[in-house]
Amino acid sequence: MRMTEVIEIGKKKKVEDILIETKKDRRLLPNVPDAKKIRSGKERRGSSVEEEDSISKTRYIVQYPVTITCYKQGVRKQKIDGVAVDVSTSGILVQLKREEDIKTLEESEYVVVHFQVSPGSMPEGYEMKMRVKADFVRKVEQEETTMIALKFRKDLKQKAKEKRGNYALVASCILLAFITLFIMLMRAESVLYFKFNKWLYLYSIVTAAFLLTRYLFGSFYRPVKVDPDYTPSVSIIIPCFNEEEWIQQTILSCMNQSYPMNKLEVIVVDDCSNDKSVEKIKEIAEQLFKEGEEYDISNRLRYIVQEQNGGKREALAKGVLEAKHELVVFVDSDSFLNPDAIRNLVQPFKDPKMGGVAGRTDVANTYTNVLTKMQSVRYYIAFRIMKAAEGYFDAVTCLSGPLACYRKEYVKDNIEAWLSQSFLGQKATFGDDRAMTNFILQKYRTGYQDTAVCSTIVPNKYKVFLKQQMRWKRSWLRESLMAGKFMWKKEPFAAVSFYMGLLVPVLAPIIVVYNIVIAPLRFGIFPTTFLVGMLMMAMMMSVVQLLLRKSTTWLFGLAFCLFYEGVLLWQMPIAWVTFWKSTWGTRMTPSDILVYEKRESRKRIGER
Repeated sequence: MRMTEVIEIGKKKKVEDILIETKKDRRLLPNVPDAKKIRSGKERRGSSVEEEDSISKTRYIVQYPVTITCYKQGVRKQKIDGVAVDVSTSGILVQLKREEDIKTLEESEYVVVHFQVSPGSMPEGYEMKMRVKADFVRKVEQEETTMIALKFRKDLKQKAKEKRGNYALVASCILLAFITLFIMLMRAESVLYFKFNKWLYLYSIVTAAFLLTRYLFGSFYRPVKVDPDYTPSVSIIIPCFNEEEWIQQTILSCMNQSYPMNKLEVIVVDDCSNDKSVEKIKEIAEQLFKEGEEYDISNRLRYIVQEQNGGKREALAKGVLEAKHELVVFVDSDSFLNPDAIRNLVQPFKDPKMGGVAGRTDVANTYTNVLTKMQSVRYYIAFRIMKAAEGYFDAVTCLSGPLACYRKEYVKDNIEAWLSQSFLGQKATFGDDRAMTNFILQKYRTGYQDTAVCSTIVPNKYKVFLKQQMRWKRSWLRESLMAGKFMWKKEPFAAVSFYMGLLVPVLAPIIVVYNIVIAPLRFGIFPTTFLVGMLMMAMMMSVVQLLLRKSTTWLFGLAFCLFYEGVLLWQMPIAWVTFWKSTWGTRMTPSDILVYEKRESRKRIGER
C-alpha cells in the first residue's frame, strides 16, 4: 500500500487553528541587517530593527472599537469613535467613522485612546482594557477609507506591566507563598507519619522536594545577556515531512533573522514528503530569490529532497553534513522563530565548554480551544521553570526539537551512533532531540536561553495529542534510562534532581492507585490529604503562570494538571511495557505504515 493511500484513510474533519494575525511587511525579510545601509531600519511608529524585543516591531491586525478623547490645553474637547485596524506596542491605526474628525485630531494637543485587547489578537499578557495617551502622527488614505495613525506616549508593554503587573504580582505572590507553606506543612505531616508507611510517605516527601526545588532553581535562572559583537556563524537545518501548511512560514522566520547575513544559512531537507511540501519549499525559495542580490539568497538558502524516506534523524544528519558553519540549529518544520531568536540563542556559546543550547518554545495556536490553552500553560512552565532550573546548572536533559543549537563538531562526532541507535533490538525513530542531548551532555554542558523564542503548532485534537504524549513518554523513559548512566557525574544538585525527576513520574500511577483505591477500601479512609496536595501542586503551576506571564490563560494550568492526573498519567504504565516501539502515531512514517499494513492484513485474514 502506498503512503498516500494510508494518509487518505485517516483523514477526518480538520479543526482550524486560531493564530495571532500580523501585518505583513512589503518585504519578505524586513529584519535582516542591511549590508548596503540603504534602509534606515526605523519604523514610522518609532521602533527600529536593532531593538532586542521583536514584539515591539510587530503590527497585529485587529478589529477593536476605539474611543479617542481629544484634549487641547488640558481641556477635553471632543470624543471620536472608530475601529482599530492594526496595533503595535508603540502605536495604533484607526479607521474613523467621520472624516471631518481628522481636523479635530490635528488641532489636539494630545489624545487618550480607549480600547480593549481581546485574547488571541496580541501575545499573551496584553489582553486587557487599555487607556493610553497618544499623539496624532498622520492621515492614511487606503482604498477610499480614511484612517489615522497615533503614536502612544507610553509603550503598551510598559502599560500592561503597570496595569496588570501590580495586582498580579501581589495576588500570585500571596497565593504562591500560601501554597508553598501548605505543601511544606503537608510534607511535615508525612515525616510524622513516616513510620506507618515509610515508602508511601518517602515518595510524598521526594515529590514535594522535587517540585519545590524546580520552582526555586527556576526562579534563580537568568538568560545570558546579548553581546552585540558576538555573532558566530550558524547553519539552520529544517527537516520536513508532509508539512505543506507551515513550511513556508518556518523558512521565512529562519531567513528573517536580525543576524549578519554572511554568518547565517538555512538548509531545508525534505524527507520524501508525499504532499505538496516540496512545491511549497520551491515556491518560497523562488520568492526569496526575487528579493534582490543584497540578501545573497543563493548562498544562504538551500533545499535538499531525499529520494527515500529515512526518518527525521537522517534528514537532520544530511543537513549537518552539508552545513558550512560552526554552529548548527535544529528547527522543526512547524516552528516559527522570533526575529532575534538566533542572536539570543548563540550567546551561551561564549562558554567554550557549552555543547548545546535550547531556546524557549511558546504555543502559536493557544486560543484555538481548551486543549491548546492547557498546552500553552504547560509549555511555558516546562521551559521557563523546569528547563530553566536545569539550565541553572548547565545540565539541560532535553534540547527540544523546535529550537536547539549545537556545536557542529560535537554533533558530527556522535552522528553515527545517533543514526544507528537502537533499544531492545528496535531502531530508535523518535526522541531524536533527547538522544542527541544525551550524547552531548555526557561530555559537555547544555544550556537554556529563555530570550531565544520560537512558537510552534500544538495538536488541537485530543486523539492526536494523546498519541503525541505516548510517543514522548516512550522516548523520555528510554533516554532517561540512558542518561541515568552518567548523570551522577554532574553537579550534585542537578544529579539528585534528575534522579528524583525520573522516580516521581514512573511511580506516580502506583501511588495514585494506592491512595485513591487501595487505602479507602482497606482502611476506610477518604484520601483528603492526597487530593488536597494534588490540587495545591496544580495551583502552583497556574499561579506561577499568572506571576510570570500575567496571562488570562493561567487557570488552564489547573485544568491541565487535573487532565494529567485523570488521563495522561495512565499512559505511563503503557509506556513501561511498550517504550521500545518505533511508531510515531501522529504521522505515517515507514514504521507506522508497516504496522498499519500488518493490522490491515490481519483484518482481511479474519474476514475470510
